[in-house]
Amino acid sequence: MVRKFFKWTGILLLVVIVSGGSFAAHEWYADKPFLFRAYLDRMPLKIAFQDPELLTSLGFLESMGIKGHNAHLDDVHPDGTDEFFADMKKFGEGLDQYDDEDLDADQRLSKEVAQYIANMVVDMEPFRYHTYPANGTFGIQSSFPTFMDASHQVNSVKDAENYLSRLGEIRRKHEQYLLGLQIRERNNIIPPRFVIDRVLDEVRNFVATPAKENILYTSLAKKMAEAEDIDDAEAARILDQAEVSINEVVYPAYDLFTNYLSELESKAGNEDGYWHLPDGDAAYKLALRLFTTTDYTADEIHETGLAEVARIQDEMLEIFAKEGVDVSLGYSDAMEAYSSWPEFYYEDSDEGRAQILVDYQAMLDAFDAEMDKIFNIRPKAGMEVLRIPEFREKTAPGAYYNQPAIDGTRPGRFYANLYDIKATPKFGMRTLAVHEGIPGHHFQIAIAMELEGMPLLRRFAPFTAYTEGWALYAERLAWEYGLMPTNADNIGRLTAELFRAVRLVVDTGIHHKRWTREEAIEYMLENTGMAETDVVAEIERYIVMPGQATAYKVGMMKFLELRQKAMDALGDKFDIRDFHDAVLKNGAVPLDILERLVDDYIAEKQTV
Repeated sequence: MVRKFFKWTGILLLVVIVSGGSFAAHEWYADKPFLFRAYLDRMPLKIAFQDPELLTSLGFLESMGIKGHNAHLDDVHPDGTDEFFADMKKFGEGLDQYDDEDLDADQRLSKEVAQYIANMVVDMEPFRYHTYPANGTFGIQSSFPTFMDASHQVNSVKDAENYLSRLGEIRRKHEQYLLGLQIRERNNIIPPRFVIDRVLDEVRNFVATPAKENILYTSLAKKMAEAEDIDDAEAARILDQAEVSINEVVYPAYDLFTNYLSELESKAGNEDGYWHLPDGDAAYKLALRLFTTTDYTADEIHETGLAEVARIQDEMLEIFAKEGVDVSLGYSDAMEAYSSWPEFYYEDSDEGRAQILVDYQAMLDAFDAEMDKIFNIRPKAGMEVLRIPEFREKTAPGAYYNQPAIDGTRPGRFYANLYDIKATPKFGMRTLAVHEGIPGHHFQIAIAMELEGMPLLRRFAPFTAYTEGWALYAERLAWEYGLMPTNADNIGRLTAELFRAVRLVVDTGIHHKRWTREEAIEYMLENTGMAETDVVAEIERYIVMPGQATAYKVGMMKFLELRQKAMDALGDKFDIRDFHDAVLKNGAVPLDILERLVDDYIAEKQTV
């Protein structure tokens, strides 16, 4: 996961090209480049060049006619991770070569963010194997077909042959993954049994699918059918090869997981929290700090969650009463009654699911037309709504966002889970579209990617409390500015905020207070009104990714706190668009740095 922290745009590549000669060589190889910006950008660029899948996802080199990386998969050998930690330690130490007095204010901020990231990675190294790479939520078993479908473009015969080449490399990659799993096993870092069961079910179903029905085949066929430069004969030849590769290479590569995990299953227990792992309490404490960018303790987060759950439920009960719902029996029964109204659900059919995607896109287009009232800055990249691939819907989250390609060839994408039609009530759709799209993740992430003159580390900074806090704040913002005009829309918004408050409770409950999976599921069911399939998927996600789910509400509360601080200080001088400039134009940052940026914005406005 930590390698994904360091993504790139190619700016340094342009520096190397235009600078030329010994200067370019010096900037690339010297311990201390002349340009501080070159030092900051060099590390993520070097990492990117080692990850061909990352290069494909970012889509920069293709616009320059460079496509060789698209024939290969990442090297995931554990030795490479050793090198990464060593390089990041050296990178952090090298920042001290640049004295603060020689840097301008923006460069000092870049240095501070870079140092924060470097220190974060160093702190993570002792716990590098405290992860469950094979899991039912975002595991290594589903990453390959998901990547090939979402990111590998096929516009020519060469692109299709690169696709086939990648199919041929999957066994090597899976063998490397197994090395990491075996290291974890030796260190007694074994996931709960249900995690292994989920992965085994997914892998067995994947391998049991006839090759011509597998997403690796159907996705390739669809892409070639849409490509102008691939004739029918070439497409047929390539698809024949793909079928052979899926049967003779891909499926046997997945059998490696089946064989290993079947044996590991007997060693797995039913303890779900991190507390059961060696040094698990310390690992969870670090996870909370990394994801929230705060020093809040598990107990503080848990108590905050309980208080927010009570507050939000009370607010929802008032709206339920206005809608004619009997609230005498409390939140759970009121939510169940409200959620049972048939007008809130689409037809449980292919047509109904297709309409959901159409309606999501219409909402996003309507939201986009209103953004000038709230923002000065807007992303250039567009966005689209797609269905989560059906082969992984059952264990996937309710929705997620994928960033656009940096060269503009692929828009931002909001993926919606349509497995259970009851998990997509109409009253919650506007909120989800805001969170994943406009002005949530798509706005914040695309704007950060497009910032000119910004070091790569700041354009792609990995601060979950900021990015997820912004998306949850955006839900509140959209309601405040009339984009959720009905009581039903507001119930959807509050349901989503309640969901994030419940996360504070169950995440700390599982990993700190030693709740079981079943206890966490029961609490979330009783306090959210979510579909049971969604609740189970969410709880299982928190078990395999401790701490991450707490970042949303913690980040949102900080954004609201800082906005109120600015409103109180500035009075009539406060403009929501200027506030959003202050918090968006620096990329994602830790929450304490965000507060300082808002303080600077307040001070500047007070002098005008």
